[in-house]
Amino acid sequence: MSKERPTIADVAVRAGVSKGAVSFALNGKPGLAQATVDRILAAADELGWRPSSRARSLSVSKAFALGLVITRDPGVLSSDPFFPAFIGGVESVLAPRGQALVLQVVAPGEDEEAGYRRLAQDGRVDGVFLSDLRHEDPRIDLLTSLGLPAVTLNRPEVDSPFPAVCLDDRPGTVAVVQHLLELGHRRIAHVAGPQDFVHATARTDAFVSALAEAGLRPAGVETSDFTAAGGIEATKRLLALPEPPTAIFYANDRMAIAGMGAAQQTGLRVPDDLSIAGFDDSELAEFVHPGLTTVRADPYAFGEAAARTLNQLVDGEGPVADLELPPARLIIRRSTANLEDR
Repeated sequence: MSKERPTIADVAVRAGVSKGAVSFALNGKPGLAQATVDRILAAADELGWRPSSRARSLSVSKAFALGLVITRDPGVLSSDPFFPAFIGGVESVLAPRGQALVLQVVAPGEDEEAGYRRLAQDGRVDGVFLSDLRHEDPRIDLLTSLGLPAVTLNRPEVDSPFPAVCLDDRPGTVAVVQHLLELGHRRIAHVAGPQDFVHATARTDAFVSALAEAGLRPAGVETSDFTAAGGIEATKRLLALPEPPTAIFYANDRMAIAGMGAAQQTGLRVPDDLSIAGFDDSELAEFVHPGLTTVRADPYAFGEAAARTLNQLVDGEGPVADLELPPARLIIRRSTANLEDR
């Protein structure tokens, strides 16, 4: 039979102190000599004592969990270039605090609102991350009505009582366009993400504006869905234009890598015949052939910052300000080349 889980009483006996002293030490309360605190912590470590999440939540009326609702097809989520890294960053903050991440994956077409209501009911989470902001996003009012603390990933277009953790995609997008222009490209196209997402629209707007500053119009803009299949179909449509682009900028790496394959299957050489650039700098971007020129956004750091900010809000550490992360930046690899060298 396995040994029963050690209790505070066991720690008290091992350290030679009262249970009250153990409680003070383990919860970081003042009033004990540092030598006593060290002895208690050493005893807890020797016994393998870990706090009971259920007991903690009952004692302080907290769930010790944060929530995330993702609207994606569960079948393709594992290959998403953003969310696995973002979740890794979140977990790096939550795990040392003994917190859990409660994840709800809602397939497109299902009731996303019900996902947030499930997280809010019975105090299952202390707060949520609000991702994939939409135009006129109704979730801000929903979370406010549910009394559920939240951190938004970037700023919503509607009034929001919640702090935002912001990573500006625009400098990276502009840098891609400038890079392609410097290489001599003038017929530059874009494969965009879903335009109901604020961040996808921001990338498209930045792309169009950067070309306009150079006195150019896009060779084409195709809206897709951030999936590999969507990237392939969008690429085929662009390459079928009467004047096809000499360079394509994709709103994420997954579409870019898939588009690269689609172009190569038609007999085009990358970058000799077509330059391709992506966005995210996902793990595969460096190892495909040729290596993908892309924009590094660091979703892991995004997750870390979002988790710290949400915990500040949940812990009641006074007004929590918006946080600006370093902007996304261009990473140049071999998938883009000088047009004059063709």
